[in-house]
Amino acid sequence: MLLTMGHFAGIVATLIVMIVVGLYAGSKVKSDADFATGGRQAGSAVISGAIMGTLVSGASTIGTAQLAFQYGFSAWWFTLGAGFACAALALVTARKFYQSSTETIAQYLVQTYGAAIGPVSTVFGALGMFLSMISQVLAFIALMTTVFSVGSTAAAAIGVAFVLCYVLFGGVWGVGLVGVAKLILLYAAMISCGATALYLFGGVGALRDNFPAFPWFSLFGRGVEKDLAAGFSLVVGVLSTQTYAQAIAAGKSFAAARKGALWSALLIPPIGVGGILAGLFMRANFPATPSSEVLPTFILGYLPPVLAGVVLATLLITAVGGWAGLLFGISTMFTRDIYQRFIRRQASQREALLVQRIAIIVVVLLSALVASSNAGSLILGWSFLSMGLRGCTILCPLLGAMFFPRHLTPTAGVIAAFLGPATNLVWFLAFPKGIDPLYPGLLASLAALLIASRFTRKKTPSA
Repeated sequence: MLLTMGHFAGIVATLIVMIVVGLYAGSKVKSDADFATGGRQAGSAVISGAIMGTLVSGASTIGTAQLAFQYGFSAWWFTLGAGFACAALALVTARKFYQSSTETIAQYLVQTYGAAIGPVSTVFGALGMFLSMISQVLAFIALMTTVFSVGSTAAAAIGVAFVLCYVLFGGVWGVGLVGVAKLILLYAAMISCGATALYLFGGVGALRDNFPAFPWFSLFGRGVEKDLAAGFSLVVGVLSTQTYAQAIAAGKSFAAARKGALWSALLIPPIGVGGILAGLFMRANFPATPSSEVLPTFILGYLPPVLAGVVLATLLITAVGGWAGLLFGISTMFTRDIYQRFIRRQASQREALLVQRIAIIVVVLLSALVASSNAGSLILGWSFLSMGLRGCTILCPLLGAMFFPRHLTPTAGVIAAFLGPATNLVWFLAFPKGIDPLYPGLLASLAALLIASRFTRKKTPSA
């Protein structure tokens, strides 16, 4: 469908608002510490914005509509699981991580397990985050190809430019402040989509008349084991991901950090419903639509032009924000846990900031290359795999370090951090239609941690 002047007016106005917020965020970065953790001056709103700026992304909007188009309400597991995950972040791990004054999860693990666990957790954790980045790039490509009729490669190149502007100059302030502004617009956007779809159906009763109860209105439409694993993967993935730990570390107080995570837990789940309703409407009326293009096609076809422009621009920023938030976490892990620990221990703040920005450029280009060659694949599939891989690497060693440090050994931590994700990947490749690889990966990590701690030499860890 052709874009009208109304569409362009909505798009331009929305982008201008976001650019102004981003420029303001960039003005707050004076040092490497400001870039990484906001100088530990972020309030609960900025923390919530940083968390949701990554979690509420192209996967949770375009990806949710895509999965709902295929299976119905089981698509809700991404945003539903994200809500549970943020609650667990606030109530289980936030206090320990915040009080440690560390900037990365790897730094926290090193306090208990020694230096050897740092590179292992960094490499596998970054790989999991990279897979999640692919889902954000795929969402951005789907949006650009549908709305602007550009090819996948051109769409990915445009996305790279947007992401670099988004994150290079603002760091955690850019991710957090833009996340707050984006959330306000995103709520309006997804409520508009959901309300419009329900109105076009003729109400809830007419919606139910269009589909059988199963699988379309079940949370387990893809199977109980598969859908529970999807939701559980969000919990273990968020608890194990640098981006969300980094948001907690940015808080001006623990109370602000916890409140930001709890606000995220409350605000994220409802966002998925709008995408689900739009996906179901398109399934009922236009079942031949390419699944990745369902949400942008609905917006162009059924929302008033100016509102459609605002919604489309918001979704563009949403996809870019998720892409940028994960990118920011990966670059921080590389800079802190690899470069400053093994390459240049005496690097100045200026040098560390330069290295992090170079890492951002390299990783964003690589993610665009991988995604453009996989355009059209299931967006949430990448996200669920990513969350599981991160969790299998980090979760058991992290919880052990937080709550049972004196019972665990350095060797056990390193083995668990390697064996968990390795089992996850091998299981995924060997049994693609079997039990979700999250379960054997976590079991292998936990078993390694307990058994190896029984038979290897203990040390007295840091308190």
